Amino acid sequence: MEPEPEPDHSKPSAAAAAGGHRKHLAMLERLSKRAAAPSQDSPVAAFLSRFAAAKLAAESALSACRSSSPDDAQPSLSAAAAAIDDLDRIVAEASHSLPPYELRSALAAASDLRAAHRMAASDLRPKKSFSFRNKSKAPKNPPQDPPTSPPPTPPPEQPNPSVEAILPGFGFRGRRDAKLVKDLRVSDEKDGDFTLADLVCCQVYLKGKCRALYVHKLKDCRVFVGAVFGSVLIEDVEHCTFVMAAHQIRIHEARATDFYLRVRSRPIIEDCSGVRFAPHALKYEGIGEDLRDAGLEEETGNWANVDDFKWLRAVQSPNWCLVPEEERLQTIDISDVQE
Repeated sequence: MEPEPEPDHSKPSAAAAAGGHRKHLAMLERLSKRAAAPSQDSPVAAFLSRFAAAKLAAESALSACRSSSPDDAQPSLSAAAAAIDDLDRIVAEASHSLPPYELRSALAAASDLRAAHRMAASDLRPKKSFSFRNKSKAPKNPPQDPPTSPPPTPPPEQPNPSVEAILPGFGFRGRRDAKLVKDLRVSDEKDGDFTLADLVCCQVYLKGKCRALYVHKLKDCRVFVGAVFGSVLIEDVEHCTFVMAAHQIRIHEARATDFYLRVRSRPIIEDCSGVRFAPHALKYEGIGEDLRDAGLEEETGNWANVDDFKWLRAVQSPNWCLVPEEERLQTIDISDVQE
């Protein structure tokens, strides 16, 4: 009888080969998922965590505004504005390292909260009661009516929330045909928020740096700003010129206005028309130090990479263009401008 052949262990069985193949595929799937999932220690994951917490705080502050009494309106609005400022600061600090989608989503969320804050401020303003007035003259001898009790005295009208409650920070407001100068390096507003609101035909000079800049309702103004180490929000401006450096700039409802910028992230415009962009063109004694302290010493070229919120990047928006080189301002020195 011939001996049975010994099994050949040098070749794996079909079942073993299939099992090994499945294990290999499972390992590849685990590695793929691990690579796709953002690390909790990555800058993007850290930003998303901070942003979610700050957004929740801002939403809670806005909710408190809506349920506040007229007496508490201004403190509630100020608290909500401060919470939204914190959200803007978080976005500005991370803007240079965020992917485009996360940056646009964060900016849109912050913009929505800012709009909700303005709506809450409007809703908290007391509505004036309407009454008819009798303009006809009374007769000389009117018939005597029986005495009646006097009508109840209406409660005193509550003052409207001030613009300081809606637009936070120190600043210049409600001026016309004025030269407005502030050296933030030697003032009490150093490194804080600054506001420019309701200005017409004004020249504005801000030396030094601030945390955030809010610009609202300017017409025929020229604005020169040293460095903003957070965000700039510009709304409702017309026939103006802005020269400034900032980490992030958002422009809403600007018309026929030029911007000379140094900016870390792409400028974002919305509901604008006839706006033009050019490189930064400002100097004064000490501006180099201010730009370095704000992390803006390097020219990124983003002044020319403008995002129109309602237009795809692949399509050139008709709402903005670059200032032709022959029309651009030369570098403006404001060293001798004094308060």
